[in-house]
Amino acid sequence: MKRKSIFERIPHAITMLFGIIVLVSILTYILPAGTYERIIVDGRSRVVPNSYKIIASTPINVLDMFKAIPLGFKAGVEIIFIVLAGGIMFGFMEKSKAIENAVGTLINKLGLERKNLIIVIMTFIYGLLGVTVGYENNIALIPISAMLSLALGGDLILAAGISVGAMTIGFGLSPINPYTVGTGHKLAELPMFSGALLRSVLCFSSLSVMAYYNVRYFNKITNQPHKSLAIGLDTNNLELSKPLKDYTLNFKNWLVIGIFLLGLIAILYGVFNLNWHINELSAVFLIIGLLCGIVSKMTATKISETLLESVAFAAPGAFLVGFATSIKVLMEMGNIGDTISYQLSNILEGLPLYLAAICMSISQTIINFFIPSGSGQALATLPVMLPLGESLGLSQQITILAFQIGDGISNLVNPTLGGLIAMLSMCRVPIDRWIRFIFPVLLIILMFAFVIMIIAVATNYS
Repeated sequence: MKRKSIFERIPHAITMLFGIIVLVSILTYILPAGTYERIIVDGRSRVVPNSYKIIASTPINVLDMFKAIPLGFKAGVEIIFIVLAGGIMFGFMEKSKAIENAVGTLINKLGLERKNLIIVIMTFIYGLLGVTVGYENNIALIPISAMLSLALGGDLILAAGISVGAMTIGFGLSPINPYTVGTGHKLAELPMFSGALLRSVLCFSSLSVMAYYNVRYFNKITNQPHKSLAIGLDTNNLELSKPLKDYTLNFKNWLVIGIFLLGLIAILYGVFNLNWHINELSAVFLIIGLLCGIVSKMTATKISETLLESVAFAAPGAFLVGFATSIKVLMEMGNIGDTISYQLSNILEGLPLYLAAICMSISQTIINFFIPSGSGQALATLPVMLPLGESLGLSQQITILAFQIGDGISNLVNPTLGGLIAMLSMCRVPIDRWIRFIFPVLLIILMFAFVIMIIAVATNYS
């Protein structure tokens, strides 16, 4: 019998997340409980440097471990519902045939001989959305990549590479990311989004790697279909139902697409001008879905049935988001998050300058698996890392870059990141298969990022 590779041994997402839940619970018996003092600045909790102290241990027993799961669903309810709302919206658009007809017409016009070009262009479009718009804000656009990929002859893994991979890279390495770079610059009192050129080079190069890898994977599965990582995944309601030459857009389709585009414009305006967050986005998704049902002349019964069918498809992803969020709850219950940050910062002291910069990124990667929120991690770690970096001889800009690299790149495989789990679920891709696909990309981008870090240190990037 053929021996399984290490990637084929990656467990199911539920198994993986439950393993992390058990591990965190065990760590509360091994690591001392500790905390930094925190102050409220501009309405947000910020760590006070050099204030870490050990407190009474709060180990997690079996009952508390399982109690953290419903508490995780409570804490992650906003992301859980946006997964459901996005699924509902797409369900109505799919029933109207507007997306299928739009994708079929687009490919018919561009021609199948330009498949590779289409993949590259779409990878960069999704990447640009991540750079400029955000992360969960784009969740409703994920199923479109699934239909596009299948129409080109690709699979759902390729769809995830085009959309989830590109948006994760674009958002994580964005030179104008308000949650990581913006928060870091505010904490360091640096000009907002300064040093953008080097970050832009890193972001564009990483998206180029993703685009090349997507094309390479597509050509491989085209020539050798048995090497597809998506074999057995559900493509129901995502595949084109007729030949490309038969696709056209009728008036009803244009109405649905128009409603969808107006909804996206409203979301962009709300995010940038009205301080909208996830709940407002969920509301807009529901409005788009309802309007699509009305202009498609669905009866009240058909609208109700479509809604429940859509929820059924989105439910597994929504469940995984809540399951992943329970890890954050456990860290707070066990009071070991600050301890991990403190111990990792101590390890950096005394290291050579270049190695210290790279290890700072690695330490942020480790912390990211326990504190997956970019802004939350920045507020928890940068007040500690910024003065530490200066004592090591690293500029504040380098410390923030190290944080961004550690946080942004590891998000590609972070099972505790609710947004990643949610987006993969919209592509119907399990995280174990996703890791098998994306891990080589992560390593290549990480190595390039370390080269960028060395250049930053050598030029005293500031």
